[in-house]
Amino acid sequence: MDKINISEKFDQFNDYYNPRIIGELNGQHVKAVKLKGEFIWHHHDREDELFLVVKGKLKMEFREKIVEVSPGEFIIVPRGVEHRPVAEQEVHVLLFEPDSTLNTGNVENERTRRQLEKLT
Repeated sequence: MDKINISEKFDQFNDYYNPRIIGELNGQHVKAVKLKGEFIWHHHDREDELFLVVKGKLKMEFREKIVEVSPGEFIIVPRGVEHRPVAEQEVHVLLFEPDSTLNTGNVENERTRRQLEKLT
């Protein structure tokens, strides 16, 4: 039952679009991820995703609109909704999602991470 320092977790890695597990609760993972550039268009058939921006500005692209998410704000992407995270500058994001969630959803490619590192 120790507290988690989010800034310290982000200091432990420098790569992008490679989420790390920093907490677990009720079958959910709390993940820290740094974003820069465009990710891929994808969706999740069974999981909703919550993106909480800690630092920077995230653009969440949907086919019909773009939502900008600033520090201290979050967006929930409902299951089945196609989306693409885009970060013009480095963005630090916390993800809250079921432990079964694959980062690339319905797409498998070189950015797919099946086994996530757990930061201690």
